[in-house]
Amino acid sequence: MEQERQRRCLKGSVKVVDQTSFQKSIIYLDGVTVDYDGFKALNNLTFMVDYKELRVVIGPNGAGKTTLLDVICGKTKPASGRVVFGQDKELVGKQADEIVKLGIGRKFQAPSIYGNLTVWENLDLSLKRKSKGVFPTLLGKSTGEERARIAENLETVGLKDYAHTRAGSLSHGQKQWLEIGMVILLEPSLLLVDEPVAGMTDKETEQTGRLLQSLAEHRAIVVIEHDMDFVRQIARIVTVLHEGTVICEGTVEKVQADERVREIYLGRQKVAH
Repeated sequence: MEQERQRRCLKGSVKVVDQTSFQKSIIYLDGVTVDYDGFKALNNLTFMVDYKELRVVIGPNGAGKTTLLDVICGKTKPASGRVVFGQDKELVGKQADEIVKLGIGRKFQAPSIYGNLTVWENLDLSLKRKSKGVFPTLLGKSTGEERARIAENLETVGLKDYAHTRAGSLSHGQKQWLEIGMVILLEPSLLLVDEPVAGMTDKETEQTGRLLQSLAEHRAIVVIEHDMDFVRQIARIVTVLHEGTVICEGTVEKVQADERVREIYLGRQKVAH
C-alpha cells in the first residue's frame, strides 16, 4: 500500500489498484465520475480507505472533497463508477438512510443539534430515533443499557460535565463534539467528517484532534480539512484532490514535498512549511 501511495505522488493519479489493497479497504471508489452539465466534480476517481484508518483529504475549493463524501453517503449519484463498502456492498443506487444502516455516519461542517434540548437529550434522541422515532423517544424512558451508553459517550467526547446543559448554550467546539457523539452512538464503522475544526479555538482544535485519533482506534474516519496545522496533528495518510481526481497520496511530509501539491494547493494557502 505504501509503495502504491508513493507512486501516486510521483506519477499522479493511479487508475489500477491491486486486489490485495482492495481487500483491505472498508470503502473503495473505482472510476467514479460526477458530472454537472459538463463540469466534472469527480473525474474518474479512484479512492480507498482501510479499516480503522484515519484519512485526511485536502485540496483547493472545487477539488471535489465534499462531493466525494456526498457520493459515499448516497446524497449524490455518480454518472459512472463503483462505490463499494465493506468489500461487498455496492452503494450506488442505495438511499441515504440505507447507507446509514449499513454503518456509514457523517458529521457535516455546521453542527446539526437540537439547541433547546440538553446535551443528554440530544444523545438520547440520536440513540433511539432510528428505531422508535422522534416523539416516542422524547416521551419514553431510557433503559439502563441506553443510559450507560450515553454516559460513556459523554466521557468520550469530553462533555460529561455538560450532560444537563442546554445544547444551544455550548461553545462552537462543544457543539461539534456533541454532534460527533450523536453520530458515533449509531456505531458507524466508517465516519465521514467535513471540516470539523472550522471556527474553533486553538484549544478546541487540539482536543478535536485527540478525539478523532481516539475514535479511529475502533473505526475508519475520513476527514475533509483546510487547516494544515490540524492536518499535521492528526494525519497518517493525506489524499490530495484537484479537479476531481487524486493527484497525490502519502504522508504529510511526502505530500508537502510534491511540487504539484505545492503549486496547486499548499502554495496558494501559504501553509507549505
